[in-house]
Amino acid sequence: MDPLAVLIVDDEAPARERLRDLLGDIAAMQPTRIVGMAANGNDAIRLFEETKPDLLLVDIRMPGMDGIELAQHLVRLPAPPLIVFVTAYNQYAVTAFDLHAVDYLLKPVRAQRLEAALARARASLPLARDVLDGMAEPRRHFASSERGRITLIPISEVLYLKAELKYVTARTAEQEHVLDESLVHLEEEFPERFVRIHRNCLVARNAIAGFERDESAEQWSVRLKFIDERLPVSRRQWPVVRTSMLSDAPSE
Repeated sequence: MDPLAVLIVDDEAPARERLRDLLGDIAAMQPTRIVGMAANGNDAIRLFEETKPDLLLVDIRMPGMDGIELAQHLVRLPAPPLIVFVTAYNQYAVTAFDLHAVDYLLKPVRAQRLEAALARARASLPLARDVLDGMAEPRRHFASSERGRITLIPISEVLYLKAELKYVTARTAEQEHVLDESLVHLEEEFPERFVRIHRNCLVARNAIAGFERDESAEQWSVRLKFIDERLPVSRRQWPVVRTSMLSDAPSE
């Protein structure tokens, strides 16, 4: 067997070192090549781009970007890696992983169990997006992938999302990012953060500075904070937007 290129992701150094040592112990049965070790999801994204591992051993509970969100970003790549989750907590859906051919290891990890996980990973497919979405905490980042490089965009900084051709553009105060995601899916995933103002546009509620009416066109538009841009509100969506924003307004 060719060695699997492995990236270890865990916020605790002893846990990373234990996995490294266990991989060495089972190398005769399951050959691997460790290409890096990361302490959090953001570091893992950077190392992934540099090393292109076949498989990630990922802790679920980590500060900042946890293992589930990391996996959500990676499975959206054209050639996503295999992922085996490692955690001290057993409240996650073990059966869901089994059904989708992705393994789940409880700490302290045993050599025999890790060997079995690697064997399974060699024959498995990357974890499906819908499985991750069903068990994840709310995402904190969007991921924009261009030429194999991942750029993370904090969702809190996104002013609006606009569908253009086959992609969605996420606009921040500084720049635009292209996302390979569905506007409908994003609306369903973040109903509290974004409101639909048009069939092709969602606006962050906290980015709305006010509304203006174009009397000649008999149409309302949204004024945004941080950027000098107006976004049209469709006639169909205006009653929904108005009601939604009134309900969001603080009571006297």
